[in-house]
Amino acid sequence: MMKTILASLSKQMLSSKQTVRAIASAAIALSIGINSALAGDPFRSSNPQAIGPNTETAFKTMFQQGNYKQAKAQVQQALSSEPNEPLAYAMAVALSYIEQDLNSMNSYAQKTREVAEQLSKTNPLRGNIYTAAGHFLEGANAIAKEGTAKGAPQALNKLRVVFQYLDAAEKIAPNDPELNLLKGYMDLMLATNLPFSNATEAIQRLEQKASPRYLAYRGIAVGYRDQKKYDRALEFANKSLAETPQNPEIHYLKAQILSAQAKGKGNDKTLLEEARKNFDAALVKPDQLPRSLVAEIFFQQCKTRNRLDNKSRNCDPMRDKIRDADGIWGPAALPAL
Repeated sequence: MMKTILASLSKQMLSSKQTVRAIASAAIALSIGINSALAGDPFRSSNPQAIGPNTETAFKTMFQQGNYKQAKAQVQQALSSEPNEPLAYAMAVALSYIEQDLNSMNSYAQKTREVAEQLSKTNPLRGNIYTAAGHFLEGANAIAKEGTAKGAPQALNKLRVVFQYLDAAEKIAPNDPELNLLKGYMDLMLATNLPFSNATEAIQRLEQKASPRYLAYRGIAVGYRDQKKYDRALEFANKSLAETPQNPEIHYLKAQILSAQAKGKGNDKTLLEEARKNFDAALVKPDQLPRSLVAEIFFQQCKTRNRLDNKSRNCDPMRDKIRDADGIWGPAALPAL
């Protein structure tokens, strides 16, 4: 599938906005996938890989608790104490991307690649995985920083290299759960954003071979959501939520699915009410989330409430107020609906 995607990307020369969105989406998915190896090796039930304790702590804070504010400090601690672990740099890339600090994102992406290249000497599997990750993130940074016209050719060249390293990792351990989580997310996000691709293989990879399960479930839910298969999407969102009940992003994902499902059923009030509850749950601790994400959750919550009670709240300026404000948004600072 990856070779098919690459060939199609080459033909299109990465010129369309849709293709650029695919790469940006895959970059975020990559951040999720590569960072998942941090929690005391949650992938493998045998032959576990050594992960630094500070990186592990940062991973749990970000992906089990959904607390980006605390994770940022923990990532910095991991970078100081575990400088030879590429995953710590990959997490720093994700946080820099969220904050739109593109210079730091580029620097951390380079370090991810460089540290992974060194790791390849002693651990070829993980070294290849994260060398691929570093190249991918460098390409994503080029588009984010330089725009489509200048950044797309560089990103295309990076994708070629990414697939080479992932293929090398697959030759070593084709059923490795860490590798399959990463490849599953990348294939899924490219497939759901490019019209000539198919998400079925990516979903199967995540369901059958990837781990940790709650991140695999999350990716599958996103894939089915984007295919408008809402019953299946809700099934896997619930599975992910059962394993990480405190993560506000999973409540947000479930709310999105329910809201879309309700729309397809004539604004079903029962589904809309359930969506509202999950939007509310996602915003219980807005101070721990990136402000841009809080703004988007609030915006979709506002739109859902308009549909639920037939009101006409002007959601756009309230969203912009959150997104553009200085400081941290706590619960008391959210606009009243």
